[in-house]
Amino acid sequence: MTEKRETVIKVENLEKNFDGRKVLDGINLEVYKSETLVIVGGSGCGKSTLLRHIIGQLKPDKGRVSLFGQDITRANEDKMDCVRKRFGMLFQSAALFDSLTVEENIALPMKEHTKLDDHIIKIMVKMKLNQVGLRGFGHLMPSQLSGGMKKRVGLARAIALDPEIIFYDEPSAGLDPVVTAVVDKLILDLGSALSITSVVVTHDMNSVFRIADRIVMLYKGKVLQIGTKEEIKNSKNEYIQQFINGTIEGPMQFFAPDEGYLEELTK
Repeated sequence: MTEKRETVIKVENLEKNFDGRKVLDGINLEVYKSETLVIVGGSGCGKSTLLRHIIGQLKPDKGRVSLFGQDITRANEDKMDCVRKRFGMLFQSAALFDSLTVEENIALPMKEHTKLDDHIIKIMVKMKLNQVGLRGFGHLMPSQLSGGMKKRVGLARAIALDPEIIFYDEPSAGLDPVVTAVVDKLILDLGSALSITSVVVTHDMNSVFRIADRIVMLYKGKVLQIGTKEEIKNSKNEYIQQFINGTIEGPMQFFAPDEGYLEELTK
């Protein structure tokens, strides 16, 4: 008998239009407790728009999103504030405050949302820095950090309030392959050690196959397939195969200059 898994996020019949263009077209998916769900797809497929709906930044034209059993599409600000305290977010750019030290950036959510004494917050900050491998870097400014270090500080801030879910928006963007692998390992380690549910939006297929428990493939605002790494790798869908293999030939058509155009450029 298959064990029933606890659903922490549920998206039902989600639709969103911008200027008459349908960006999300009937999205349905569930995210289970403690899993890492990765959302993939080409540029403009609706990945970021879907993420913004899941965290409550956007309201859908149709459908609904539920977090922890609460319908956030109809929640007021007070209820949304309570829900937001239960998840963390790692932004693509890390979104650190340049005028604050690393330590102050990580402490900010604790100062805003808890009544902890300053000395307790300092201890908590050191713990979070240690969890992302940056012990001893709290005194530095963001301008003194590499891109990978900024991502790790952003991750330390995302886990500051011990969230149940962490959302990652293109966590490997701008990073070299080695640093990307470090960030991927952190995602896996935090999920395992803290039983955190992770939702990752990315187009980096190496990362996808390292970290995903399940993968959601989007195309033109629709879900093409949801499955495990093995199911996606072995999918018979030609769109999925073209995307994961990164080939030009296939049903996804892109502009490519003809030979005559290239000859003109070399004259």
